[in-house]
Amino acid sequence: MPTKVFINLPVKDLEASKNFYNGLGFSFNPQFTDEKAGCLVISDNIYVMLLVEDYFKSFTKKPINDARLSSGVLIALDANSQEEVKALVEKAVAEGGRLFAEPQDYGWMYNHGFEDLDGHQWEIVYMDHTKMPN
Repeated sequence: MPTKVFINLPVKDLEASKNFYNGLGFSFNPQFTDEKAGCLVISDNIYVMLLVEDYFKSFTKKPINDARLSSGVLIALDANSQEEVKALVEKAVAEGGRLFAEPQDYGWMYNHGFEDLDGHQWEIVYMDHTKMPN
């Protein structure tokens, strides 16, 4: 069974994307980061490879969609609290990202999301399993 997840996303400006995610508090694994790719560390087992578009094209025969115009993926990450969700989304907007939806509060689950500089959508979710409906 797989033990690690690598999500690959095309980016137009790698340095701007690295600065954006550093501003959110994430780090990059230098072992897999160079002028063509940045290995964004989400956790010990989850990584996002930010690949400049020309390099990304070498991995697929399909055209690259413009994530600002159409969706191909929605990335959801869990948070430890509703406040953590709000703080990360606020940081993303302050770093140049934009909101793509209003926050949703279901009582047991709270989520809100942002688009990064390339339009990739990130949903941040807090779930209180003790309040989860049956």
